[in-house]
Formats: sequence, structure tokens, C-alpha cells
Amino acid sequence: MKVLLVKMSSLGDVFHALPAVQDAYQQVPNLEIHWLVEEAFADIPNWHPAVTKVIPIAWRRWRKNLSNGDVRAEMKAFYKDLRSTEYDIVLDAQCLIKSAVVTRMAKGPRYGLDKQSCREPLAAMAYQHPQSVAKGQHAIPRVRQLLSQVLDYTIPDTFSYGIDRSRWPRPEFKVGNDENYQGDYWLFLHGTTWDTKLWPEVYWCELARLTVASGRKVVLPWGNDEEKSRAERIASEVDGVEVLPKMGLNALNAYLAHAQAVVGVDTGLSHVVAALEVPSVAIYGATDAVLTGVLGPKVEVLSSNLSCAPCLNKQCDHPDHNDGNPAQPPCYRSIAPQRVFDAALNKLGLISKV
Repeated sequence: MKVLLVKMSSLGDVFHALPAVQDAYQQVPNLEIHWLVEEAFADIPNWHPAVTKVIPIAWRRWRKNLSNGDVRAEMKAFYKDLRSTEYDIVLDAQCLIKSAVVTRMAKGPRYGLDKQSCREPLAAMAYQHPQSVAKGQHAIPRVRQLLSQVLDYTIPDTFSYGIDRSRWPRPEFKVGNDENYQGDYWLFLHGTTWDTKLWPEVYWCELARLTVASGRKVVLPWGNDEEKSRAERIASEVDGVEVLPKMGLNALNAYLAHAQAVVGVDTGLSHVVAALEVPSVAIYGATDAVLTGVLGPKVEVLSSNLSCAPCLNKQCDHPDHNDGNPAQPPCYRSIAPQRVFDAALNKLGLISKV
């Protein structure tokens, strides 16, 4: 059976589809999946053995330059490639208007969510076989349910992302005077898009101290100048912390895959860690982990217990914001470094959960 899966973006959403792909891979004989995805995330579907072809789309780039001749030529080539295959099933697992438009272009019977189940109900008009999937669930079980209904199989009791970590060899890197450190290390994902999703820097420093004092080292990736500066400040405060060079996702995966544990905030990379099934702790303050948060068999999610959390605001308006306490925003004060450290040890089976 040849299936076109449309799940274009974003990073976390692409990973949310992998457990459903793994279910189908285990349940449906001779399954062959072609995955249509934004070009920025085109490497990810190739990590799963059920995916035999990736069809990149540059929608984010194209929509800004629709009058450009080169862009129009790219769009024409994309359309020709998409139409070159007749599919047994064309499944929109994103069910937004933009993904529905692309789904409508493909050859084959079209499936997606019905208008009551879609976040953007107009998208349902593109599907010949709309499916009902209850809202109010996390994205991962919703996609698993959608695929199981379309491909007619029973959802397994457990789930996996189906990614083999051994595809990434352990990287060689320097920590202090050790040019090729071979011991245990924890990796901290300290960068994210909103200020209100940032765990306080003083907490990162304290967590680094606890980690190094336990005999481990800490490595810090970064993706922009602000994150690099933060990583360098943390490393300057604590011996045994190494700032990694800037690198792409595939290179970073090697560090993630071989970390003893990972601690991260609400960021796309935390979904990568969950998919790699590395023991990890995900920290949520201003945002909600219930519907789209990190989910996986080796993930511990710590959410704020402040009454206003999750506020989903990009700027904090709590009365204690900027009250002189360096732990800002205030919603993270209930997620102190010792609590995070103990949660990570618990995921490693080194401490009983309190």
C-alpha cells in the first residue's frame, strides 16, 4: 500500500506524527509512505524505515516571493513531482487550509479530519473521506487515531517513535582539558522562541553545578547569538560545562542521542529528544504541555503550579515579574533546579520518584 502523508510543519508537529507512522509500520503489511514536509524539516521523515520518499515543499519561502520567476519554476516542478505518483491513500495529518490545498493536488482518494475535528474547519472541504477524531487530546494520540481509522488497524497499547539512535555515532568533543571526553554528560536545551518560555539563567547555572558535582559534565548547544551568549555565561560560572559549536540538527542529534540525560524548555528540540527516547526533563511555565507538549516513554514533564500558568503570553504580566528576584518569570519558581535534577535522576532510574 502506497500512502502520501501530508504533515508539513512545524518541527514539533512533524515529530508528533512519527508514533502514528510507527503504529502503521507495525500493523500494515507492505506499507510504503511518501511524506510531504516543509524543506526545513525534510531530513526528519527519512529517520523512519517506513518512509521511502520525502517530498519537500518550500511553502514558507514561496509565499513571500510568488511573483519571482525562479520560485514559480520551483512550484511547477513540485507540482509535477507530486502528480507523478498515484496513491492508494492521500492523508492530510495536519488538516490546516495550507495542507488541505496541497492534499487536493495529489492523485488518490483524500482523507483528513472532518470539520468538527479540524482546527481550521474549511480544510475539511478538501477531503473525500473525512474522519472524526475527538478534540481535547494531545496531538500524538489524535494523529495515531486518525491513521488507525484510515488504514484500519488497532492502535497498540504502547508507542514508540521508531527511530534507531545508533544511526548517529557518539561525537568526539572537548570538555576542559579532556580533548575527547568519553564520560557521561547531560545536555541542556536552554534556548527557545519566547522570553516567557525561558527557564531562569540562574537556575541553569545551579543545575549545571548539581550535575557537575555528581560526576557528570554538561554540554550546551546554541542556535543564535543570544543563546550563544547565555551558554558562555553559564560555562563561565561552572567548571565542567562545554559550549558546543553551532551545528545543524543532524549533527546535534549525535550529541542528543548519546547524552545520559537532556533537560530542556518548551522548544522544538525537546520533541527531538522525546523521539530519540533519551531520558529527559521538559520544563513548562507559560505554555501548556497537555495538548501539544513533549510526550514520550522517557520524558518527565514539569509544569508550573502558579495560578496563572499556563498563560500562553509572550510577555509576563504577573505582579511579581521584575520584583528583584533573579528567577523570572515567576511561574518557574516552583520548578527549582533541585527538582529538575531529581526528576532527571528518576528518569535514569537512579532515584525513586517522590
